[in-house]
Amino acid sequence: MTLPTLFIPHGGGPCFFMDPAGGPPEPMWRPMQAYLAGLIATLPERPRAILCVSGHWEEGDATVHLGTGQPLLYDYYGFPEHTYHLRWDAPAAPDVAMRARALLSGAGMAVGEERARGWDHGVFVPMKVMVPDADIPLAQLSLRSDLDPAGHVAIGRALAPLRDEGVLIVGSGMSFHNLRARGPAITPIADEWDAALTAAVTDPDPARRAARVIAWDSLPHARVAHPREEHLLPLMVALGAGGEDGAARDYHDHVIGWAVSGYRFG
Repeated sequence: MTLPTLFIPHGGGPCFFMDPAGGPPEPMWRPMQAYLAGLIATLPERPRAILCVSGHWEEGDATVHLGTGQPLLYDYYGFPEHTYHLRWDAPAAPDVAMRARALLSGAGMAVGEERARGWDHGVFVPMKVMVPDADIPLAQLSLRSDLDPAGHVAIGRALAPLRDEGVLIVGSGMSFHNLRARGPAITPIADEWDAALTAAVTDPDPARRAARVIAWDSLPHARVAHPREEHLLPLMVALGAGGEDGAARDYHDHVIGWAVSGYRFG
């Protein structure tokens, strides 16, 4: 059975786990938490593994993480002390990492390997919500530091065979990510950007869809939404891996004045 591919919002820092007693997050984060918590149940089958591409890891070449993912990489700042002791003890998936490496190499791409880095918060924060029992193995793949959108779509296309091998490909980022633009004044701008991005992502013609998303910086307010595009590039990978399949927005809400969407391919 072929699994879909996903582009998910991972929130802000450890936003779902701010209560040291384990209570619910602030109200504005609860719809995103509920979306993430329900995702695995919407799949046609439970994945045997996850391959995650996070907006928080860049290397010169696409790089697979072959370590255990532990200890976690708490790459956020200024949050309560308990959030630097969060755990998500899922097993690594080195077989998936090596399979991803082989697929990318077979497509003519340079690929790196890395073993020491822990999973960053673009991985473990949403995964703690999606897979709370930490019982699905995970491999992580980096972005490329050239931030080339067409190159990241090509990475996704090369990885597409994993979908038929029980692997869920997840791009983890944010559809709007500008930490200097917050509050009600940004909302109309964010809404216009989100509508344009969604129209491009959900274009029913796969070739036109890819071309429109690759040209993301021509959309209205693109550089307000993403002064730097690292949080959008995981979408390119998910789109590329989605291939000819249909695309849909399956999450939409507002946080800190931003319109935020999640997308599914297949």
